Amino acid sequence: MSSPDLVIRNGTIVDGSGGDPYEADLAIADGKIAAIGGAIPKGAEEIDARGKLVTPGFVDVHTHYDAQVTWSERLSPSSWNGATTVMLGNCGVGFAPCHEDQHDMLINLMEGVEDIPEVVLSEGLPWNWHSFPDYLDALAARRYDADITAQVPHAALRVYVMGERGANREPATEQDRHRMAQLTAEGLRAGALGFSTSRTLNHKSADGKHIPTLRAEEAELTAIAHAMRDTGIGWMQIVSDFQDQAGEIGLFRRMAKESRRPVTISLLQSDARPDGWRELMAEIDEANEEGLRITAQVRSRPTSVLLGFELSQNPFMGRPSYKAIARLPFPERLAILRQPEFRARVLAEAFEGDKRAKRVERWDRMYPLGDPPDYEPKPEHSIAARAAREGRSPEEVAYDLLLERDGREMLYLPVTNYAGGNLDVVREMIAAPNSLIGLGDGGAHVGIMCDATATSYTLTHWTRDRGRGALFPVSWAIKRLSADNAHAIGLTDRGLLKPGLKADLNVLDYDAMKLRAPEVVYDLPAGGRRLVQRTEGFDATIVSGAVVYRDGEATGALPGRLVRSKS
Repeated sequence: MSSPDLVIRNGTIVDGSGGDPYEADLAIADGKIAAIGGAIPKGAEEIDARGKLVTPGFVDVHTHYDAQVTWSERLSPSSWNGATTVMLGNCGVGFAPCHEDQHDMLINLMEGVEDIPEVVLSEGLPWNWHSFPDYLDALAARRYDADITAQVPHAALRVYVMGERGANREPATEQDRHRMAQLTAEGLRAGALGFSTSRTLNHKSADGKHIPTLRAEEAELTAIAHAMRDTGIGWMQIVSDFQDQAGEIGLFRRMAKESRRPVTISLLQSDARPDGWRELMAEIDEANEEGLRITAQVRSRPTSVLLGFELSQNPFMGRPSYKAIARLPFPERLAILRQPEFRARVLAEAFEGDKRAKRVERWDRMYPLGDPPDYEPKPEHSIAARAAREGRSPEEVAYDLLLERDGREMLYLPVTNYAGGNLDVVREMIAAPNSLIGLGDGGAHVGIMCDATATSYTLTHWTRDRGRGALFPVSWAIKRLSADNAHAIGLTDRGLLKPGLKADLNVLDYDAMKLRAPEVVYDLPAGGRRLVQRTEGFDATIVSGAVVYRDGEATGALPGRLVRSKS
C-alpha cells in the first residue's frame, strides 16, 4: 500500500455492523477507507486513537436545515455531535419549488411549523432558485462540514401547483395531481432521496393557518406514490396525529404498496393515549411481515420544550405583566424581571390565552434542566415537588430558578414519550426491529428546543449512563446511528467501516463523552437567536477523509457536499 492520506492508529473499531468491537489501525486514501488492520504504512496525517472508539459517522435522517444550508457552511449542532450526513426537507416543509410571489407564504409556513423567525428567513434566504432541481443545484454549489441530502416537500409542491387553493387546503383536481406527480418525479430524478408530507394539526403557519397538506386526499398521495414507483427512488416520510389511527395507518400501508417504496412515520407516545404507539407499532410490524417496508421514526428521548426568559417560551408568557415586556430586548427585560415589585405582580396573575400554551404551567412535569442536562428526571425533582418541600408556590420556585445564571437558566418540559415519568417506553421504541432513531429536528424550533444532540444522547445515556434500567451494547447504538439510517435512505456507500466505503468517521473518547447544557447564540441572519448544544468527547469527526472537527473545534475543512439520488 502506498502512503495513506490519514491513518487512525490503535483505536477500538466499532464498525457499524453491530459486531463486537476490536482493536486495529485504519487507513484512509482518496476519501475512502483503504484498509483496516494489517501492516499499514505511515500516513501523511496520523491520529493516535489508543483507548478511543473509532466509529462510522452518524446519519441524521430528520433535520430542517433547508434554510441554514443556503447561508451557512455548518450543519451545527448536528455536525458538532458526530453527524456526517444529514437529511433535510422533512415534514412536508421547504422552499422549493417556489414561484417568486410565494416566498412570503413559504416563510410564513416555515416560521410557524418549525419556529424559525421570519426576519431570519427573509434576510438569509437568497432565493436563487425556482424549481426543485434549481434548489438542489444551488446547494450543490456550496461546501459544508457534513454531507446533505434532500426531500421534495409536499407543502411547497402543493402551493406551487395550486396557489391559494393549495394553501387553503382545497381538494386537488386531476390536473393538479398529475402536475404534482410530475414535479415529484422531477425532484427525485434531480437528486432528492425522498418525498415528505405532514398530516398533523400541530403544524400551522405563523398566522395560524393549518399546513396545506393536512387533509390531502388519498388520490393526491396515490398520484405522488405512483411517481415514486416509476422513478424507483426514495422514501415517503410522513408525520401524522393519528387521531384516526386505523384510517391513517391503513392509508400509509396503501402508500407503501402503491409506491413500492419505503415509508417512514413519526412515532411518539402521547399522554392522552399512552399505549397508542404500541398499537401503531404492531400495525407497522404486520405490514413488514406482509412484505411492505414501513419504519417508525423515533426519538431517543422525550420531545421536549425548553423554557427560559431568553427563550421563546417560559412559564409566565401567558400572564399580562410579562406580555407587556415580552418584546423588549433581553437585557431590558431581565432588568425588569429582577424588580421585586414586578416579580410579585407576575406571580399574582393568572394565565391568559391559548389553552394548549398553558402547558408551560405544568409544574409536576417541569424540571430544572441541569448541567449536564438530565433528560430522564425523577418525579421528586419536578418544580411541584421542590416547591412542596420548600413550602413555596411552584411559580415562585420557577421564577427564581429562571433568574439564575444571569437570567439564562432553563427549565425542561417533556411533552411526549414521558407519560410514565421515565424513558421505559423509549427503550422499547428504539429497540423495535422496524424503528429508526431520528426526529432530532436540527435547524428547527430554534427558540424552544435543541434535540439534534439525540445522536450523542443515544450513545451516552443508553449504553453507559442510564441508572433506571438495562443498557444497550455500544456496538448496537453505533449501528442504529450509522448503518441503519444510511441504508434506510438508500445510501450504501457509508454507515460502515469497511474498505472501499466512504471515509466518514468519528473518533470518540467514550468515557469522557458528556452533553453540555444548551446555550443561546445570536449567529443567525439579522442577529437571530438559536439554541445550540455541544457534546464533549468527540476527538475527531471526519468527512470524506478530511478532519472537519478536532476536540470540538472546526478545522476549516469543508468536504461536505450535496448527495444526490442515483436516478
